Amino acid sequence: MKKLLFAIAFICTLSIQAQDNSEFKTQTIEFLKLTGTGDAFNNAIAQIGAMVPEEKKEAYTKEASRTLDDVYSKIAEVYMEEFTEEDIAELVLFYKSDLGKKLSSKQTQLTQSGMMIGQTWGMELSQIAGKYAN
Repeated sequence: MKKLLFAIAFICTLSIQAQDNSEFKTQTIEFLKLTGTGDAFNNAIAQIGAMVPEEKKEAYTKEASRTLDDVYSKIAEVYMEEFTEEDIAELVLFYKSDLGKKLSSKQTQLTQSGMMIGQTWGMELSQIAGKYAN
């Protein structure tokens, strides 16, 4: 009888944790979408789909877009390992604010500019390293 009660308690605990985890994941996915991640994914779908003939583009876009749920889920799990549920809730509030919306709308541009600066810096470092390599 003790084993049965323990098993029932264990199953109930797992069920509650799974529900909590599901809500946490849903909120984390909301956060990811608020940050502009969706725009980046849609741009990637469009860029990769540039090689698809125009008459097949709609079918390609539909199928490619269906892969996003799994990608969001996997990325959410990464964030859930690094942030608490409370952290994500605060981030969602921030990205729903005017400043958060502004940051989200500029994120892709800022990332691209940062990458260009990083590439230029990397080339500069390569030249410096080249001086000392011989």
